[in-house]
Amino acid sequence: MPATALSRRDVLRGSVALAAATLASRPLTALGLEPGPNETVIPWLDVQPKGRAMLYWQDLTSWITPSEQLYEVSHYPKPKIDPVTWRLDLTGMVRKPRSFSLAEIQKLPRREITATLECGGNGAGIGFMGAIGNVTWTGTPLGPILKDAGFLKRASEVVFYGTDQKTEKIRDQEVPQQFARSLSVEHALRSEVLLAWAMNGQPLDNTHGAPLRLVVPGWFGIAWVKWLNRIDVIDRRFMGKWMAREYVTLRGEERDDGSTNWRETSVCNINVKSIAARAVLRPDGHVGISGAAWSDGTPLRRVEVRIDDGPWQPVRLRRKPASARFTWTLWDFDWANPTPGDHTVVSRAIDADGREQPPADDPLIRNKKTYWEANQQWPRRIRIPG
Repeated sequence: MPATALSRRDVLRGSVALAAATLASRPLTALGLEPGPNETVIPWLDVQPKGRAMLYWQDLTSWITPSEQLYEVSHYPKPKIDPVTWRLDLTGMVRKPRSFSLAEIQKLPRREITATLECGGNGAGIGFMGAIGNVTWTGTPLGPILKDAGFLKRASEVVFYGTDQKTEKIRDQEVPQQFARSLSVEHALRSEVLLAWAMNGQPLDNTHGAPLRLVVPGWFGIAWVKWLNRIDVIDRRFMGKWMAREYVTLRGEERDDGSTNWRETSVCNINVKSIAARAVLRPDGHVGISGAAWSDGTPLRRVEVRIDDGPWQPVRLRRKPASARFTWTLWDFDWANPTPGDHTVVSRAIDADGREQPPADDPLIRNKKTYWEANQQWPRRIRIPG
């Protein structure tokens, strides 16, 4: 049987898949973002430009992002892969190197996890504020595969290679390079890290990394290597282009003596963040503001909203499944008796570790010289009808 047929059959069977499908089809009336009876959507004045696959917050109608609306970023030409002949090689500092077919991968114990996928550059501008999606992924946990292979004593990092490749100039030499990122051995063994072959109950398509991609909940999408064909265990830091030269955040850290320490860090775990997604005018004249907040899996302590220059006010956080640690949390806020005219609405999220979504003029954002990790507060402009 072709691998794609096997995947479709397997994905759609089982109670877990059925539960995920039920959740994906639920309207947001129960979750807080779908307008209720006699409510009218008030459009934001800062409208997201349309034209590419991306999440358009004001049009959000499902807790699960439809696959066709999920953003896509790739850095090398998309490969064309025959899933029947495709192999995944596990090499390097393991006692039992081996090679898997897709059918062999799909026979391993499966897991479904709903996790928010966010581009490292999401939020860098109004035209790129929807590079995010909440998706149910189906695959097999990576950890048991690595444990079965057996790490050698010096094993330190696990490098994931995509089939996509390009010749790069490195230190004045032309060198063929596959797209690659790494995780520490400890991180690669976490139960939530998957080798995924399906999203939202359907086999992956080529755009999103078929036949197999890495899923790293809590980390930015750059770490979720697509078109995966090799996993290599090594004994030192991996410093490939997309780990050490690109997707590196340059940020100035201000010191008490007035000097600035310039620090470069690899884009990895997601920052705490929120956004106001929808505004509706209710029959009683109140305006309902709703949105989403997310983090790297750290629970949210609270989310707050500020209207114009007023005080920060708490929002109501909507409940979500206990298993949905790595997803966004939906929230809503009742704006009582707003005055007609133009206003600004902004939200901020704070997680349980005290990380706070900063304003745009905070040194964390002001002293950031690269566009990745743009988690600043995003003021939305709105006009309340008279």
